[in-house]
Amino acid sequence: MTAKVQRRAVVLLSGGLDSMVCAALAREQGFDVLALTFDYNQRHRVELDAARVVAARVGVERHVVLPLDLRAFGGSALTDDIAVPKDGVGPDIPVTYVPARNLVFLSLALAWAEATGSRDIFIGVNALDYSGYPDCRPEFIGGFEALARVATAYGDRGGTVTIHAPLQYLKKADIAREAVRLGLEPAESWSCYDPMPDGRACGQCDSCRLRCAGFAEAGIIDGTAYADRLTGG
Repeated sequence: MTAKVQRRAVVLLSGGLDSMVCAALAREQGFDVLALTFDYNQRHRVELDAARVVAARVGVERHVVLPLDLRAFGGSALTDDIAVPKDGVGPDIPVTYVPARNLVFLSLALAWAEATGSRDIFIGVNALDYSGYPDCRPEFIGGFEALARVATAYGDRGGTVTIHAPLQYLKKADIAREAVRLGLEPAESWSCYDPMPDGRACGQCDSCRLRCAGFAEAGIIDGTAYADRLTGG
């Protein structure tokens, strides 16, 4: 009898809707999931609890919550004493952008992938309904995949590492539909950048607006509790 070949993938699991769907898609494709969450001392730390819930819901093989204090650098409304914008999604890169965050996160995901023999990494970046972060663009994903080939011992031996971005060209409404199709509970994820003291999502930050607009377009009820539910830009 031929032994089953274990297929492992490292999945960046923030606790947000996109990463939740991404992890479930990796499982659907037959991967055993190694979930990697970063406790980077972010303002929206409730997402760490959401990541643990999602990891259990999806059924990951292992979940690592890695401390990485990006408040030591600052430079973002998520890691510094800068107000989170509440006036709608604009054309410029917002102050909620964390400098080089996805580059840092993917580098550490690549290190874990190499250590565990995984050749696949999943990340829930999106280039359509998003806030304009440069490290969510297809060019970034392609560039990092090329970098992985020259940055690892595996790549030095001619191997390749695949960076999967299955949500890259999906609208937020499509992602909401995928969550339902995969049997997930969207309200177990967390998107808000600026949670209220009572635990509700603010409903006004870019992330809340994009999420609310997506669920409204999809005609799907989101059970997340909002302090002030707004939609659109």
